[in-house]
Amino acid sequence: MSIDPNAPLTNEQLIKLHSLMVQGRVLEERLIQMYKQGDGYFWIGGPGEEAFNVPLGMLIHKGQGPEFDYLHFHYRQSATLLAMGADPVDALRQMKNTATDPYSGGRNFGGHPSIRKWNIVPVASTIETQYTMAPGTAMAQKRHGGRGITIVTGGDAGTAEGDFATCLVWSSRPMEPLPVLMIVTNNKWGISTAAAPQHGEKNVADRGRAFGIECKTIDGNDPEVAWREIASAMEYVRTTRRPFLLESIVSRLYGHSSASGANPVTDEADCLKGFEARLEARKILTREQMDSLRQKFTDELQLAHRRVREEPQPDGKTIYDHVFQTRDLVRGG
Repeated sequence: MSIDPNAPLTNEQLIKLHSLMVQGRVLEERLIQMYKQGDGYFWIGGPGEEAFNVPLGMLIHKGQGPEFDYLHFHYRQSATLLAMGADPVDALRQMKNTATDPYSGGRNFGGHPSIRKWNIVPVASTIETQYTMAPGTAMAQKRHGGRGITIVTGGDAGTAEGDFATCLVWSSRPMEPLPVLMIVTNNKWGISTAAAPQHGEKNVADRGRAFGIECKTIDGNDPEVAWREIASAMEYVRTTRRPFLLESIVSRLYGHSSASGANPVTDEADCLKGFEARLEARKILTREQMDSLRQKFTDELQLAHRRVREEPQPDGKTIYDHVFQTRDLVRGG
């Protein structure tokens, strides 16, 4: 089913967008608290990217197999997963590395989901390798037919990696262009290195032009803009079976990760505050309703955190589960 990207969002859709954005922000803040309280080894996430990541999740055609969207995410997509219908407690389980973690059985960092029933390829910590893998699933979809597309996300600093160039090349070959939606969420930082002195191009998206790839740079802090532009880019890829490069300018509100402290950043635009001011001005939601919603999600995740603390850690005997090699091969048997 196609979505008209030019159709204005209804009040019901705007309220749902807001609810998911608030839940995504509160989830990230809870994960940061878990790390600081010793209930996790490392945090990296996407607070500040909710205005883009929530519409993305709502617009994905989720399911298993080539007729649905294949998703090669990076580690800042928690709000996207919530918008797709993921249970936020599962993010807490992966942060705590419990055996009940459905993504990795307690064996991976937080923010590294893997959901086969939704075509979410396991997220890796190695920077931008997802861009190399994306053409593979897109090839399968091109041969399969239908409207399923491959969606790959990454950060602006990661576009310096050869994997990004590989995706540009393999997606745009004239003999077989591929249905890939390449997304770059540009928060203008690469860990502690500012982007401005590192990029010769005006916009990262401009790099697609040399390959004949349709491209666009958008304001990722505006959820209505994000919805419209993501829907438009998706429809282009679904119908033409050709690639599209979408760059979203976003904020980074808690630094790069726990490695840089995971403390609030006050000099960047907060997409949630901006959207809430708009909803209040339009009389769609009151300040009291929005504050009540945030408190509701805060209380729910606090209770979930307490529950997860009591869940078991993975047994040492399971260390070789869910790997390509058999136990005997890994041990050299």
